[in-house]
Parts: sequence; C-alpha cells; structure tokens
Amino acid sequence: MTLTAVLDWHRQTFELKCSGVPAERLSEKAIPPSGLSLHGLVRHLAQVERWWFRQQFAGEDVPHLYYSNGDPNQDFDSLGGDPAEAFAVWHAECDHAREIVARTSSLDQTAICQPDGQPISLRRIVVDMITEYARHDGHADLLRERIDGATGY
Repeated sequence: MTLTAVLDWHRQTFELKCSGVPAERLSEKAIPPSGLSLHGLVRHLAQVERWWFRQQFAGEDVPHLYYSNGDPNQDFDSLGGDPAEAFAVWHAECDHAREIVARTSSLDQTAICQPDGQPISLRRIVVDMITEYARHDGHADLLRERIDGATGY
C-alpha cells in the first residue's frame, strides 16, 4: 500500500499548504497572469478525485463538479461560494476514493475508461493522482508564499 500512502501524503501536504489562510484570501489569484488560486485548486482536485475514482474506475453515475462542456475551467474561474464548502466536497471525494481502493482486491484491477473505451488499472489511476497532487502541491506552495509568506511543510 505504498502508493496509496504516498497519495494520502500528497493530499495531506495540499491541505497543510492551505491551512491557516483566511477564507477571504483562498480565492486570491496571487501569481499573475496565472488564474490559479488555492480555492480553485481544491475545487479542481475534488473534480479530479471524482473523475478518476468514482466516474471512471467505479463507473458511478454522478455529475461533474465545477465542470461542464460549456465551461470547462469553472473550477478555477467561477469561484463563487464558500471555500469551506469546497474543502468539504474535496474531503468527501477523497473519502470516496479511499473506500473504492479499500474494496478493490488489487491495484491491478481494471475498468474501462471513458470516452476512449480503453482499460485502465487502479494502480495507474493512483500513480496519475500522485503526479496530479505533486504538481498542484507545488502550485499551492507558491500561492501560499505569495499570500502570506509561509513556506515549507
């Protein structure tokens, strides 16, 4: 379970990078011209968790979060709403993902990925999620430093 432990470490790292930031500053796009914000990143990560674990691997028929074909960047661009709610949604999606992994007999189990119809293993999804979080942990680190000077974790 090294891979799932590393994924959880990255999830925790992201949360630490956001902790202590006042709610009114979580939506700041602090690194112009980038449109990234901590609020946008947590919304994006919630959707990515849902997409890979629930929609793709488990085949759950649940709607997208913060995404539509007409507005594919709404996770970063449409930052209305309470950031605390976005964090609650992200926590719930992480919990769903952990449950899916726990009830799967092997990380080598596959599911058919949509829309291309190709099989994908749970192992590949976990590895891809680690790289997704590693990239966004770096973004969060830069955003946090610009917001209040905090570094590390």
